[in-house]
Amino acid sequence: MTDGQRAAHPTGLRERKKRRTRDALLHAALDLFTTQGYERTTVDEIVDAVEVSQRTFFRYFASKEEAAFAIQEMVESHFLAQLRRRPAAEAPFEAMRNAVLCAWNSLGEVIEETVTVELHMRTYRMIESTPSLLAAHLRRCSDLENQVALLIAGREGLDVDEDPRPRVAVAAFSGVMRVSGQLWGRGRGSDVDSLRALTEAYLDQLGPALAGDWRTGRGVR
Repeated sequence: MTDGQRAAHPTGLRERKKRRTRDALLHAALDLFTTQGYERTTVDEIVDAVEVSQRTFFRYFASKEEAAFAIQEMVESHFLAQLRRRPAAEAPFEAMRNAVLCAWNSLGEVIEETVTVELHMRTYRMIESTPSLLAAHLRRCSDLENQVALLIAGREGLDVDEDPRPRVAVAAFSGVMRVSGQLWGRGRGSDVDSLRALTEAYLDQLGPALAGDWRTGRGVR
């Protein structure tokens, strides 16, 4: 082992220990939120479950809300990364659709680096059914839509403040994502694959719903 490797080794151990502590706190928080309710869960209960101090919790999370959305933020970042990788030749809707479906191909692995997929799915439903978190979720969705609109505008060489099309396209796409998520949350399946399949089916109906003749068309099956 070289001197450089010896110097780096303690840092690596410290970072792994920090990651383990953060993951343990996050797992405990989400498990408590989803079993006894977000509002009824205290930071004291979370830190007691991990046997650390409140100071340690706030070293990793600014609040309970930040912990509640930690995995969702990771999922959103994963989607944005996939969207940035889409070929320039793809049209806006095609790029967004392919980005979200490609993201879900590896989503399970991404989530399970920190918590189980099952716990993430329970957290998703918990957010949708908790008024204070749902309000925060809608604010986060608005922020994400803005980021995506900027990305789409950049891909198309447009000024997002001058041309309304990127924001309109993203609003339509986000609306479909939200509707399919709500339907899934009401009981249509309990895993990533079922949510992916439902979302794909509804995304495939976006074009026909906007441009087709509803009187002769068929609904989503």
